[in-house]
Amino acid sequence: MNLVKLDADYEMKPFDCGDADLNGFLLNDARNYAEKSIAYTFIIEDGDHIVAYYSLLNDKVSKSETNNSSWRKMKKHFPHDKHFNSYPAVKIGRFAVDKSYEGKGLGRKLMTLIKENLAFNKTDSAFRFLTVDAYLTAVPFYEKNGFKQLVSEDENKHTRLMYFDMMEL
Repeated sequence: MNLVKLDADYEMKPFDCGDADLNGFLLNDARNYAEKSIAYTFIIEDGDHIVAYYSLLNDKVSKSETNNSSWRKMKKHFPHDKHFNSYPAVKIGRFAVDKSYEGKGLGRKLMTLIKENLAFNKTDSAFRFLTVDAYLTAVPFYEKNGFKQLVSEDENKHTRLMYFDMMEL
């Protein structure tokens, strides 16, 4: 298997995760997001087949997105003189595994790879959290991978804002 950063020259290979929105993003939007510097997409290939992909973009965890109780829990990790109204994050914009690879532990391995790549390949920009707007059906997967719900109910009834503290690695 190979990890490839999607670029304008990438020859798209077959992929179907069973979700039209996630399939459509990879096929129709991912290149444009990269060209516009909105999100970068990374593809895991196995020969002539895409087995999984994920996209990353900048984000923040903000006090305005949560309730007072959740915010107090989060900011307790910071010294009192370092309390802000938001903290820098990297967001997993899309994360999908091809249907033919489901149930084989690839999603868990890929999540570990994302965390380790971000933690150990430092860039010129710092961040503390990894975030995701998880589909309700995917919340248990993210919880198994160490993510916590920022609030138990979001305005969007189809997703939950979740975060992983990168200092836990």
